Amino acid sequence: MSRQSAPVPSPPETRREVVTETLHGVDVEDPYRWLEGDDEAVREWVDAQNAHVDAALDDDLRDRLRPRFDDLVEVADYGPIAVRQGRYFATVREPGADHARLVVRDAPDGEDHVLVDPNAWAANRDEDAPPRSMAWYVPSHDGERVAVGVTEGGDENYDVRVLSVPDPSGSAPEASGGDGYGPGVEEVAVLPERGRVNAGSLAWEADGDGFVYVATGGAADGAQMDKEIRRFRLADGPDEEDVLLEHDDQHVWPRVTVDPDSALLAVAFSEMVGGTEWYVHVDDELRPVLTDTDAETSVRFHGGTAFISTDHGAPRRRLLACSVDRFREGDLSFEECREVLPEGEGILRSAVPTPERLLVHRQRDAHSRLSVHDRDGTHLRDVSLPPYCSVTWVSGNRDAPEAFFGLTGFDRPPAVRGLDLDDASGDDAAVSTEIDSVDLPVPDDLVVEQRFVDSTDGAEVPVFVCYREDVEVDGARPTLLYGYGGFRNSITPSFGRFRLPFLADGGAFAAVCARGGYEYGEPWHEAGMLADKQHTFDDFVAAGEALCASGLTDTDRLAVAGGSNGGLSVGAVVTQRPDLWAAAQCAVPLLDMLRFHRFLLGESWTTEYGHPEDPEAFEYLREYSPYHNVESGETYPPVYFTTAASDTRVHPSHARKMTARLQNEAEGGPFLLRTKSATGHGVGKPASMIVDEQTDSWAFLYERLGVEIGDRDSGGDVDRDDD
Repeated sequence: MSRQSAPVPSPPETRREVVTETLHGVDVEDPYRWLEGDDEAVREWVDAQNAHVDAALDDDLRDRLRPRFDDLVEVADYGPIAVRQGRYFATVREPGADHARLVVRDAPDGEDHVLVDPNAWAANRDEDAPPRSMAWYVPSHDGERVAVGVTEGGDENYDVRVLSVPDPSGSAPEASGGDGYGPGVEEVAVLPERGRVNAGSLAWEADGDGFVYVATGGAADGAQMDKEIRRFRLADGPDEEDVLLEHDDQHVWPRVTVDPDSALLAVAFSEMVGGTEWYVHVDDELRPVLTDTDAETSVRFHGGTAFISTDHGAPRRRLLACSVDRFREGDLSFEECREVLPEGEGILRSAVPTPERLLVHRQRDAHSRLSVHDRDGTHLRDVSLPPYCSVTWVSGNRDAPEAFFGLTGFDRPPAVRGLDLDDASGDDAAVSTEIDSVDLPVPDDLVVEQRFVDSTDGAEVPVFVCYREDVEVDGARPTLLYGYGGFRNSITPSFGRFRLPFLADGGAFAAVCARGGYEYGEPWHEAGMLADKQHTFDDFVAAGEALCASGLTDTDRLAVAGGSNGGLSVGAVVTQRPDLWAAAQCAVPLLDMLRFHRFLLGESWTTEYGHPEDPEAFEYLREYSPYHNVESGETYPPVYFTTAASDTRVHPSHARKMTARLQNEAEGGPFLLRTKSATGHGVGKPASMIVDEQTDSWAFLYERLGVEIGDRDSGGDVDRDDD
């Protein structure tokens, strides 16, 4: 049986200072609004809460778990491969390193030539300076330059640094210097504090002497959603950029792409969860191409063809095509494009063109299928994949018949695989080759299942479950249910290295594909947004109830976890069904759904959730808003909240206010809040910080679910002396 949790000291006192607003004729009390601030009183409260976490968590558990997590980061990690004219760019985190390095190779499995090493930045930074990290990179079309996004403290206000790329076919690489750059790498230009620019909103021009990108204001001055499309030319310098367009619609985000063959600049305008409109920039003006549509559409240019992936007339998406010349003319209709890939049984996730082939990625029931096609859509063969796996990314070589993809699963550490698209060996399956893989011990007795549970309105909701079959458990298994349910994000099979000790000690991990995601296309998304958002929470509850009914676990050993929008899901199901959960983890969450639009990027999310200033939306938001549905005197399960002081997406006040309300007005718990400094919503975290976070999170779960630390290692092969 599970052991009893040790008594937890009382939480810090929080003053109650009620602010009452009348919204749409309803008086709404907000007793902890003062925690939305950033003054000394709030900082003292945050420090006291962090100290409370340290006092509440079991030090012995943390000390016994930490070595296991330290071991799990002592392996390499590999990022996607991007090919530019015979140069292969990738990120690689070496065993024990805090950050991944950006490298270039002269072959997919060639020797690494270091371009950027953020670990050198960390080693040489001043003690009081925020940590600097590289979050993204975009090579030029000729591979001779690369733009990288650098952030300090994880605040997602990026400096864009332009670097030269030495010839990777030269001599063996040397160690990088203290400036964080590899040998022969020169800093060509620096564009400081360009806001939320990212790899999807920066496109190199065809000649490689400049790029177009989307800059925003910063979070500190409340200007993150003030957007400009700018053109930067290396010859002019960062102070002489051309502003092509100013854009202040808070609900729409631009992105840019350039056809390297024709030099055509295309601009997309997209709501985060709505349709996409496409324009081309011709003669210093934006010319409409695909507009006045609610369809979500993406475009890739290759070899004189515009490949258009869209859900117009196809909820699971289809692939269309037209010539680049026709795309440039504008006023294009979907109907005049030729259909390359019709809508199929699975969701079309991507179609990557190479000179004569397409590599097509579909997801069916939330796991991946890959196939090779001619450019006209003719199916040639399938790519052999293991069951219940996820293809996490796909890239292709514009100049050769080769492609690359990331592969993972609950029982499969991430791997980078390459594919010769011209290889016809085997009549039915294309065979991929492993280029890089993460070397982690995977139990050979790990069971992976997909179940379907009945939820509201007749929905059948997929739930993945994994556990070690041969580990004996006294009674119900301690089980962690994870989910998200929003913004078209699909939950697919994924490998969690920090889950390995939990699985080794008899735990089970489950992932629910709740409505609001994209597992079955736009209808599945729309079934969990706006007035139907309650369906998301219904799916979490249905999954939890089904796991208990199956005998896998019970309500004394079932925990629920999620982050960001998934943190909202956790907050909702904890307040709606507190009896179902033994514990909850709620990371960087939205919890005050009547004020979320007033902070940071919140206004842009009203297309997903509805706007609190709209009377109809206010009613359904108030019905589930976790902060407003904490009932005084009600007993709630223990909850471990986490947030970050530098989060520029979800304001930390959500977690602060919810913690205060539970601590002061509810029974049960404990209700803990850990606030991290020098990090944000999750970007650029060093491995050492991740180990700290995982140690605390799992120590909380182990104690609340009564998990006994066994003598097994993470893979179950040898005993561990340090346990």
